[in-house]
Amino acid sequence: MLTVTIDNHTIEVEEGTTILQAARLIGGDVVPPAMCYYSKLKGSGGKCRTCLVKVSQSSAKDPRPMPKLVASCRTPVVDGMVVQNKTSQEVLDARKAIVEFLLINHPLDCPVCDQAGECDLQNLSFDNGKEETRYEESKREFEVIDIGEQIKLHMNRCILCYRCIYTVDQLTEKRVHGVLYRGDVSEISTYIKNEINNDFSGNIIDVCPVGALTDKTFRFKNRVWFLKAMDAHRACTKCSGKVTAWMRGEEIYRITGRKDKYGELEEFICNECRFEKKEPKDWTIEGPRAIQRYSVISQNHYTNTKTPSVILPLEERMIKQEDYKRNRKNNFNN
Repeated sequence: MLTVTIDNHTIEVEEGTTILQAARLIGGDVVPPAMCYYSKLKGSGGKCRTCLVKVSQSSAKDPRPMPKLVASCRTPVVDGMVVQNKTSQEVLDARKAIVEFLLINHPLDCPVCDQAGECDLQNLSFDNGKEETRYEESKREFEVIDIGEQIKLHMNRCILCYRCIYTVDQLTEKRVHGVLYRGDVSEISTYIKNEINNDFSGNIIDVCPVGALTDKTFRFKNRVWFLKAMDAHRACTKCSGKVTAWMRGEEIYRITGRKDKYGELEEFICNECRFEKKEPKDWTIEGPRAIQRYSVISQNHYTNTKTPSVILPLEERMIKQEDYKRNRKNNFNN
């Protein structure tokens, strides 16, 4: 076992554990944010750089600090390593710069985006974003396209996290989409006019951290904070049949996989469960799902939800919002 200290919390982990995985074992504010890393997908991580941390002591044998910030999702723990996340101002400043970079081309269409209310980028920008951007150039623009029979792609919102590519590559025998071109014109798409069409293609909607990939059967029908997430299951020959049914009254608006407190799927589900079974009679409703991840949904519906320490109390969130509005007003007047 290896010993690592993160933000003054010490834990023992197995060899091969990354700093991010060790931080998740500790939990709370110690955990760096991650927009591209996905524990269920091999090879994910290292793309978005939001999980950068400072290694102030490389190991017990070598007490020197690492010269630069490192991606915690890709850096393995060394015995005696000391890591700073929230306790390092250098890390916090770098994270603000990364959020500003991610928002360079991301459109401000949250009021119409189906991902609003459960968007990792919204939460990241609220906690680490700047009040204004220094970017003066035009944002890149792409046409909205159907990338699958039930999936619509808004490339304008994409942050190139590669999660959807890894998902299809590892769940299916043949992948038909990937990253085309290079640099600031890179985009997720298919070759010529191919479509993503397989039994598990809908999972790319669930793994997308922003609103780039949306469910055509749910688009613009309701807001997630008006819906109640219910655990449900059915006998399915393709997947486990364990899902989250998003209901309003007696109507099911959408079906998604069950997610953990880090917004990652517990199990991948098939397209039949996701798109074709929208009647309550198709499911055995188990009861309300305890939404533990950082989300507006967890604030609205359930009293039995264990609120993670990363979520600020309502009073503090209100104060933070008022300060944000006041600063924006002052900047506008100046």
